[in-house]
Amino acid sequence: MQDPASFLVSNELGIATSIAVVLHEIPQELGDFAILVHAGLPPRRALMLNLTSSLAAFVGAITVLVIGDDLDVPRLLLPITAGGFLYLASTDLLPELHKEPDLAKSAVQLTGLLSGVAVMFALLALE
Repeated sequence: MQDPASFLVSNELGIATSIAVVLHEIPQELGDFAILVHAGLPPRRALMLNLTSSLAAFVGAITVLVIGDDLDVPRLLLPITAGGFLYLASTDLLPELHKEPDLAKSAVQLTGLLSGVAVMFALLALE
C-alpha cells in the first residue's frame, strides 16, 4: 500500500515512500500469489483474489487524497503507518528469524534485513 499522506508532506517524501513500498510490495504480492496457488487455488483465481485485496489500497489512497487537506492527515497517518511497519517487523518477522537453526540461512536472512535498512537510509539521504 502506498502512503499518499507522505505526498501531502512533500514530493520528496512521497517519492521515497513510493520506492520503499514498491521494493516491498512486489515480492510480497508474488509471495501471496504463490501461497494461494500452493494452497490449491487455480492461478487465475489466485490472481483475482490477490488483485481484489490490493484494490483496498487504492480506495484508501483516494480517500486520503480527497480528505487530506481537511483533517491534517499527514500528522495523523504517517506515525500510524510507521508504527504498523514496526509492529509487523517485531511480531511477525523477527520471531521467524529465530526459528532458523542453519547459521548460513540465518546469515542470508540477516543480510537481507540489513540491506533493507540500508535502502531506507539511502532513501532518507535522498530526501
